[in-house]
Parts: sequence; structure tokens; C-alpha cells
Amino acid sequence: MTFELTSVAFRNMGAIPTLYTCEGKNISPQLSWKNLPKGTKSLVLIVDDPDAPDPAAPKFTWVHWVLYNIPPETTELAEGAGNQPAEAGMLEGFSSWNRGGYGGPCPPVGTHRYFFKLYALDTVIDDLLSPLKADVEAAMKGHILGEAMLIGTYKKEGN
Repeated sequence: MTFELTSVAFRNMGAIPTLYTCEGKNISPQLSWKNLPKGTKSLVLIVDDPDAPDPAAPKFTWVHWVLYNIPPETTELAEGAGNQPAEAGMLEGFSSWNRGGYGGPCPPVGTHRYFFKLYALDTVIDDLLSPLKADVEAAMKGHILGEAMLIGTYKKEGN
């Protein structure tokens, strides 16, 4: 059984609907997962765009959402979960907008890829006090039991 991350909003490598972007309501899509690795004590979700600012000449990875200490009994995040305070026990990291929560795709040029990565950990991470993605990744080091990924694409109208 493979650790798997899916969404009812879009298929892997499919287009992310406008609703979930800066041209729509900018709400987080529904995400669900199954087949956690044995021994999972918490989950980490990182959503980022490695194609920024231009997929023809990427210069950096734009971070759209960092959520950690998701309890292992959780099997999904409902649509819009990233636009309200994190549920009890879950902690948020800072995105590239210097805030917690979800920020949807808003590419300046071209079609970008958005990586929704879910990590199963053998530990619960200490409260890192609004960390950046790199801080959460450093805390995860040596504790990753498995990774599930869902990739969506988006291109702004007229781009």
C-alpha cells in the first residue's frame, strides 16, 4: 500500500481550478491521504512552486503553505482549511508572503507547477514559532518515514 495524497479538486499533473488561485477565491483545495507508513506520529504539509518567477528561467522556490504537526488520525484537510486558523494541535509555518496559512497560485508568467508534499514523520515537531519552510525541513531531518506528493499546474488568464 503506497502512501498517497489526492484532491477532489484536481488530478496529479492536472490544472488547479481558478477557485484556488489569486484569480479566484484563493482558498486551499481539499486534500486527503491514505496508507500512512507504520509508526507515523505526525504529518507535515508543504506546498511550493519551484518555477518562480518564470518556468523558463526559475530563480527560487515560492512557498505557498507550511502546516506541521498534523495528527496521524487526520485523513484530510477540507477545502478552505488553509484560510482559517490551524486546527488544534497543528502548527503553521510562514509562506513566502511572510504569513501563515494558504496562499494560492498567482504566477507572473507561464504555467507553473505546484507541489503539494505530505511527509509522514516518526516524531512530533516542537513549536518552532512561525518557522520558515527551511526550519521545518531541518526539524524533519532524520524523521521522515514517507512522502506523498500531488502536483498541480496553473497559468493566469492572459499569461
